[in-house]
Amino acid sequence: MARVLVLGGGVAGLAAALALGSAGHDVELLEGCGYLGGRATSYPVPGSESSSEVIDNCQHILLKCCVNLLDFYRRLGVLDRIPFSDTFYFIEPGGRTSTLKAGPLPAPLHLTGSFLSMSCLSLSDKVGLARAILAIRSQYRKRKDLDRITMMDWLREQRQSPRAIERFWRQVLVSAVNEELDVMAASYGFQVIWLGFLATPDAYQMGVPDVPLGQLYTTDAWGRMPNVRKTLQAPVERIDIEQGRVTGISVKGQSRTADFYVSALPFEKLGPLAPELDLPLAEFHHSPITGIHLWFDRAVTDLPHGTLLDRNIHWFYNKNGGRHLSLVVSASRSFTPMKRQEVIDLAVRELGEFLPKVHEAKLEQAHVVKEIRATISARPGFEAKRPLPATTVPNFYLAGDWTRTGWPSTMEGAVRSGYAAAEAVCEAAGSARKFLVPDVDRA
Repeated sequence: MARVLVLGGGVAGLAAALALGSAGHDVELLEGCGYLGGRATSYPVPGSESSSEVIDNCQHILLKCCVNLLDFYRRLGVLDRIPFSDTFYFIEPGGRTSTLKAGPLPAPLHLTGSFLSMSCLSLSDKVGLARAILAIRSQYRKRKDLDRITMMDWLREQRQSPRAIERFWRQVLVSAVNEELDVMAASYGFQVIWLGFLATPDAYQMGVPDVPLGQLYTTDAWGRMPNVRKTLQAPVERIDIEQGRVTGISVKGQSRTADFYVSALPFEKLGPLAPELDLPLAEFHHSPITGIHLWFDRAVTDLPHGTLLDRNIHWFYNKNGGRHLSLVVSASRSFTPMKRQEVIDLAVRELGEFLPKVHEAKLEQAHVVKEIRATISARPGFEAKRPLPATTVPNFYLAGDWTRTGWPSTMEGAVRSGYAAAEAVCEAAGSARKFLVPDVDRA
């Protein structure tokens, strides 16, 4: 079996190491930080009196259509730590709540009953939405210009009402893709609706880990693979490429060698380390996410989560009996220059418009996370610019949510990239294996 060095211990690197280890290869994963998970990790609350208070850097969720991420968690033995909810709560200012939940009809009609009863949309909004969703069903994988136009271009073409755009399309798609509708390629919006809401009756169900993300990566599953070693605080300083092949990786002044190398580093880190790859890195742009943790002295809601309409805050997640809420603002460029207290004040003010009990509660603690490089902006033309796992250097492969996965920059995309890189290494090593799980695609 081959010796493989995996560079980077984010979700993509972990997925590559897990897959390669399961195939029997001798794998060492190098991570520059002192923790695993990259942008999907957890840490103790800064300034907390209790060191046991651990939060995720931003709320990460998955849908049941994220089949490779589910497989990754299954391989780690932590799938039972991901409870799923079958109900979405759309909350209007004032507190009126509409629910979206599958009924007895088969896919793609399974959400029809609750959709028709949603009070946050008018009858004309619903008629227009239904017409657009039918258009997605007929155009998906057939229309050829979806990667060249924005989702907003397409919605205007379909004559969607401003309220339908704001209260349905924006709430669903901006959260899923982490990009605004007038920037996002229509192809990614189509993919979310098709796979998440049309393909199967349960594909839309949302999973939220019931433990901090960091705990998902440090399970006993690694102990069953002694051929996989994880080395933390080992930043890559140099990638040596001679005569068209990688000859070693410099870490803390020492050279590490292997038969094959998989880079799961962010593109902005890889570029200076390996300019010989000549990747089109100037074409990639980040889209930020802002997470806001609020701790109250009493419960302010009994809902597990909710999407908040017509305001800046997109979602809240109930983390501890309604007293600790995690709020999410996707594509949060307007929040980047804001001061911490300004963000907290805005969050509490807006949350009070949806959850009246906030006005009766005392805010005991707050924490703001601005993940400036949260994801890669899913712009028109983005997919064609993303590199494949194989590079011009025969023993060097790429993984990462910025590579060509067929998915937006998500945890599902990260796992897909790690699996794809592992497949490429196995093939090059003469022991072809398949790890990628095909998309759910049955509607």
